[in-house]
Amino acid sequence: MTKFCANLTMLFGEVDFPDRFAAAARAGFKGVEYLFPYAYDSSQLADLLNQHGLAQVLHNLPAGDWAGGERGIACLPDRVGEFQDGVGTAIEYARALGCKQLNVLAGIAPSGIAADKVRDTFVANVKFAASALAAAGIRLLIEPINTYDIPGFYVCGTRQALDLIAASGSDNVYLQYDIYHMQRMEGELAATLSKHLARIAHIQLADNPGRNEPGTGEINYPFLFAHLDRIGYDGWVGCEYKPASTTAAGLGWAANYLQPAA
Repeated sequence: MTKFCANLTMLFGEVDFPDRFAAAARAGFKGVEYLFPYAYDSSQLADLLNQHGLAQVLHNLPAGDWAGGERGIACLPDRVGEFQDGVGTAIEYARALGCKQLNVLAGIAPSGIAADKVRDTFVANVKFAASALAAAGIRLLIEPINTYDIPGFYVCGTRQALDLIAASGSDNVYLQYDIYHMQRMEGELAATLSKHLARIAHIQLADNPGRNEPGTGEINYPFLFAHLDRIGYDGWVGCEYKPASTTAAGLGWAANYLQPAA
C-alpha cells in the first residue's frame, strides 16, 4: 500500500517547526520531509525523529538565498563553488538524520548566459553531487517544477529531467515526480508514472488548482493511489500541499492510509 510522509514545511503550520514532528506522528505519518534542515542542529532534529518514531525521507541540498527569492543554484555558472560546499553540508545532515535521498533544486535559469553553458553547469553539478552522495550511500533526486509557480525554473518537465539525468552519466540520479507540478506542466500522470517507474525514487502530491489537499481539485487521487499500488511503486509519497484550512481538518483524504495515534 502507498506510504505517505508529511512535508513539515507545508503541513502543521499552526505550530512551531520542532513541534510539527509530534503533530505528524499523532496524525499517523511514519515519515517526514521538509525543504531544509540547516537552520537547526542536526542532533536536535535526529532526537525529534527518534522520539516520535519517524523516518527522515527527504530534504533538499542548500539552495541559495531562499528568503531572497532564489530557488536553487545548481544551474548558475557563478555559484559552482557554493554548490559543491553545499553538497558536503547536505551529506553531513543526511548522515545524522538517516536520510537516504536528497533533492537538488535546479534554480531559476540566469538571464544573459548561453543556454548550453547553463545546461553544462547543471549537468556537471549533478555529476559532482551524485558521486559524492553515492560514496555516502545516498541517492540524488532531480525535481521538475512548474513555471507558473516559479517562472523561469530551469527543470520544468519529465522528459527534460530524464535527459539531464542521462547526460550526467550517473546511475545514482533519480526523478522526483511531483504530481501537482507535472499536472500543471504536462498532465498524463498515470501514463508517465508507469513509463518511468524505474527512475522515479520519490513522489509528491497536492491537488490542482490551489495546491491544497487531495480531493479539493481536479486530480483523481483515489485512482492514482490505486495505480501506484498496481504498478508496484514502493517509495514514499510526500504530502507537499497547502492545507485549505488546518492540516488536521483536511486529512479526511488519508483516512484509509494513515493510522492516527490514539
